[in-house]
Amino acid sequence: MKTVIIGGVAGGMSAATRLRRLDESAEIVVLERSGHVSYANCGLPYHLGGVIAERDALLLQTPAGLRERFALDVRVRHEVVGVDAAARTVTVRDLTSGEVYAETYDHLVLSPGAAPFVPDVPGVKRARTLRTVEDLDALVAALAAEPRTAVVVGGGFVGLETAENLRRRGLDVTVVELADQVLAPLDAELAALVHAELRRHGVALELGTALAAVHDDTVELTDGRRLAADLVVLAIGVRPDVALAREAGLAIGPRGGVAVDEHMRTSDPRVFAVGDAAEKTDAVGDGPVLVPLANAANRAGRQVADVIAGRSVRLAPSLGTAIVKVFGLTVAVTGWNEKRARAAGRDHRVVHTHPASHAGYYPGAAPMALKLVFDPGTGEILGAQAVGTEGVDKRVDVIATAMRAGLTAPELADLELAYAPPFGSAKDPVNMLGYVAANLMDGTTASVQWHELEAAVAAGAHLVDVRTAGEYAAGHVPGALNVPLDGLRERAGELPEGPLVVYCGVGVRAHTATRLLTGLGRRVVNLDGGYTTWKTATATATATAAAAVTAA
Repeated sequence: MKTVIIGGVAGGMSAATRLRRLDESAEIVVLERSGHVSYANCGLPYHLGGVIAERDALLLQTPAGLRERFALDVRVRHEVVGVDAAARTVTVRDLTSGEVYAETYDHLVLSPGAAPFVPDVPGVKRARTLRTVEDLDALVAALAAEPRTAVVVGGGFVGLETAENLRRRGLDVTVVELADQVLAPLDAELAALVHAELRRHGVALELGTALAAVHDDTVELTDGRRLAADLVVLAIGVRPDVALAREAGLAIGPRGGVAVDEHMRTSDPRVFAVGDAAEKTDAVGDGPVLVPLANAANRAGRQVADVIAGRSVRLAPSLGTAIVKVFGLTVAVTGWNEKRARAAGRDHRVVHTHPASHAGYYPGAAPMALKLVFDPGTGEILGAQAVGTEGVDKRVDVIATAMRAGLTAPELADLELAYAPPFGSAKDPVNMLGYVAANLMDGTTASVQWHELEAAVAAGAHLVDVRTAGEYAAGHVPGALNVPLDGLRERAGELPEGPLVVYCGVGVRAHTATRLLTGLGRRVVNLDGGYTTWKTATATATATAAAAVTAA
């Protein structure tokens, strides 16, 4: 049997090498239109900034090496320009010689990836993208001209990695993002921490605006302003490359990717699709979703080889677990954020915590911000987000694993996680999320979110700050009465009549206060995440509004 694979990175090459390991007799042809296969495209921004010093470190394999080790027929600079599904042939153009020829197949695997989105604006040809090794080489060559200013259009993962590495090279960098925040998978209050980190390292942010035109040494924004831009990099996002799938008459899904079943088969049973071009099943909402992530592509590539080899496998739904470094911060996400749950009309509850990366009494403990979104009726974990300097990755990985295993939010408290003072706490931050979720679900406590606070006060609730007098003096929610927790029992009679919203720094002391006052017969809720979450979130809202006024 002959399998032709279109695309030699991530999913395509995983399919090729796995299929060879399963079937020594299979004829396997890999066609890649760029000049490289099996390269680490996730590492491209880091070579741009010199963090990965050697370009060749990104090139994991070569056609010759793949032929020698796996007996694969790998052809670079060979572009597939047509698919005839009825005849089971692909039309191939050799980009070096110009020759055009037909290649037959028994099975066809589409892994063309996704193409960077390039807006149709004047002068956009001067802008560059960062998706392939060739893109990287062009950007490195452009840096040799010693540009002083750069504009990165797009505040997603690649955009921020590129901005950081251009800043590392000494350029004055501005990130332009159409949304009012960077990193769309984050909710606003966690994105605010990323905004602060970017600005602290000298990266300017232009939020709520877009690229209107590219000029000789500037860019023009949709609000009419111009920014100095010796170098322009487009990182607005990617779109599935479905041109060949359309030509072959394959079904395209509602998200714009190739529609596939759980075995990665397209609407033609002899044709499969993996990687960024194919739609996946959302593990939370069960609908189709696009997940342009390398681990998902590699997993799908491996499993499609199993299917071709006659094994019974099914691709698991995707959580979209992802992580990115932004200067000194680590940002990680899995599943849905609160915005998505709200947009879907899904009933949900939220928990914010601000734990230390390990035991606070052991030197070097670093703060992090965690957010858990879950279903209040079933306890199903819908998603999580985390921002911090240390320990973020393992917490989100644990939650992603718990979601895959079907654990509920309260069951996070039951996880036995490795503990010693240099690495964690006796109550790990993941355990603490479980405790808080359990308290909310069983009615032990009730909470209000930072964005709900104004409405609660307008409805007649009174704010009580149970931090120390010194903490209160350093900053507090306007209108709050300061009654420190340690004297609250004796002073409870001083509190105004009516419902109360209690808060502290991060929510822990306020939980104790909430239980105390509930025991005294008061109606009381805890401000989830405390003053820390409220201050970060409201500061961002204020800054965004001020920026909009300035732009106007």
